Amino acid sequence: MGSLRNRLAFIVLLIVMGAVAVVLVGVLPRLEADLRDEALHGLGDDARRYAPQIKAAVDRGVDAPKVDGVVRDTADRAGARVTLFGVNRAVPKTYIVSDSTRENRISDLQFEVAAEAARRGAMVTGTEAGDAGRIGEAALPLFTRDATTGRRVVGSVVVFSAPLNDLTDQVGLVRDRMLVAALVAILAAALAGWLVARALAWRVRRIEQVAGRVAQGDFEARFPVDASDELGQLAWTLDHMRRQLAELDSARKRFIATASHELRTPLFSLGGFLELLEDEDVDEEDRRRFLAQLRQQVIRLQKLATDLLDLSRLEAGSLELRPEPTDVGTLARAVATEFTPALSAHDAHLELRLPPQPVEVQCDPDRVAQVMRILIDNAITHTPPGTDLVLSASRRDGTVRLGVGDFGPGIHRTMLPRIFEPFVTTDDAQGSGLGLAIARELAERMDGRLAVESQPGRTTFTLELPA
Repeated sequence: MGSLRNRLAFIVLLIVMGAVAVVLVGVLPRLEADLRDEALHGLGDDARRYAPQIKAAVDRGVDAPKVDGVVRDTADRAGARVTLFGVNRAVPKTYIVSDSTRENRISDLQFEVAAEAARRGAMVTGTEAGDAGRIGEAALPLFTRDATTGRRVVGSVVVFSAPLNDLTDQVGLVRDRMLVAALVAILAAALAGWLVARALAWRVRRIEQVAGRVAQGDFEARFPVDASDELGQLAWTLDHMRRQLAELDSARKRFIATASHELRTPLFSLGGFLELLEDEDVDEEDRRRFLAQLRQQVIRLQKLATDLLDLSRLEAGSLELRPEPTDVGTLARAVATEFTPALSAHDAHLELRLPPQPVEVQCDPDRVAQVMRILIDNAITHTPPGTDLVLSASRRDGTVRLGVGDFGPGIHRTMLPRIFEPFVTTDDAQGSGLGLAIARELAERMDGRLAVESQPGRTTFTLELPA
């Protein structure tokens, strides 16, 4: 019972058994009552339809044999037993005048409906038990004029009756057939529920097996999407997750391999320079040159370590933003001032294209400044000496745009789709290949976007932030 298959089959079986119980307990008793009511209603209709001819015979004062003939003729046409009662208004009490069975003394039936109809002066229906079983009865009062008072009074009562055994037999037959059908339905439901549950359990087991393989690192295993139902949608979602995990695993392996390569190069270079410095024959000028190279490699390692830390914090979502009202024009001027020595060494000029009025936006100024530093440093690193740069800021259509452009050779169109990936560089310049990846992650964390447009002679990176 612990398995999903057995539980589903048991639930289906319980539902079918419950439905059968409701039919047997709630429907069958009501069915018998409805059939009885329908039979009594039919007797009442017959009484209203055929009683007038009996009343006509009584009103004419015909003799008893003729009244008996009218009663028997009415019974034949109605298909029911007809009994005519007289009414003793003094007692009051009813007595048999004529019966279609030619019995004027009936001991097994009381015909209480006749007395009730005489008392009420209206149609009365009911049942009673007789020697032949349960009898249905409909009593209709027949009115006449009192010779003394002239008032309209009940002079006689006609009762139409019929046995109800056939109804009981019909209900019993329905009950027996329903029990047989219920037994067949329960067996069929149990078999169908077990088969359906077995099929569902088999599909769930397949998904579970593939999930186990994916958990062990086998990203080639595919979840079976064999239907469009809920399990099919679940399998599709899990397979989509598998593809994402495969991409993340591939990216992680590439990241580790590339990071190892990027770290190995400066470390080997440091080791080589240290071996050269250990040589006592190295003159002072070479020693100073080697120390300068060592310093550059150390700076490169420091920048690479910082970039790796920033990127890991961004991807982990642990980098906290502190937005505040910021004039990005003022921020751009401050960042541009930081690059004065680097621009001078690069023999380049940075032009500021800023509007005279403040360009305010709600943002984290430190992170926006970091993006601008990355873009300016990237432009200096990947352009030939003497290439001028442009730093601009503007506000339009509810968006603040910060642009860093250069007039260098541009980015090859095959590299543009990958330019924001970690460790991707467009040339052999000494960069970590992480700056643009960090800038893009920062832009997305600030609900912004970092875009690039490039052609020979002009490359522009644009940071767009919601104003």
